[in-house]
Amino acid sequence: MNYDKQKYKVWNWKSPVILHWIINPGLVVNELILGQTIPKVMLIERTGKKPFYQRSLVPCPHCGELHLGVKYSVQNKTALKNWYGFYCDNCSKIIPVQRNLTSMIVLALTFPIWGWFHKTLKQNWLDKQADRYKSINLEIPEKKNSTKNWLKKGVLFGVFMFVIMQIIFPLIEKEEVTQKSILIGIPVWLITGLGWGLTMKWWMNKKGK
Repeated sequence: MNYDKQKYKVWNWKSPVILHWIINPGLVVNELILGQTIPKVMLIERTGKKPFYQRSLVPCPHCGELHLGVKYSVQNKTALKNWYGFYCDNCSKIIPVQRNLTSMIVLALTFPIWGWFHKTLKQNWLDKQADRYKSINLEIPEKKNSTKNWLKKGVLFGVFMFVIMQIIFPLIEKEEVTQKSILIGIPVWLITGLGWGLTMKWWMNKKGK
């Protein structure tokens, strides 16, 4: 689809946020287990005093509808369970999402197991989507305790990445998990998590031109 690039920034696989989603192996858990995904294409309004999270749009390539990003959020209980993509409640079709490389490898290796049921699973998932979007609230809630929120999110992200990278992946690779690697990993991932939380706070509240 063609978008007005004077009005919108177009985010695709070349954009840092989406590229990070593609290459970060830790996000395989988010994608395959939680069903947390990211659209293949996002539009960001270039102008306006609204912060980033209020200027983000998810376009449907089937009907052209521009969905507010808040439609697919924790607020509406639609941020997860999007294994097959984002549901368009305007045309009832699926908006494509960007796949994580590690997820694609895992899916390819396990295809002989789940491939037989792929169409049935997808249809069962699609049949449930209309009910999930009956009570969507597009009102943006007022942000409270923002300092506490970014600290909490940063710590949780750091803990999640620590468990994945320092414990689970080494066990999968049949490498030894040592006390030294644990002690080094704790501060590294804590600092990384706090940095991520602070960056997300700045990014999500960044205003347009």
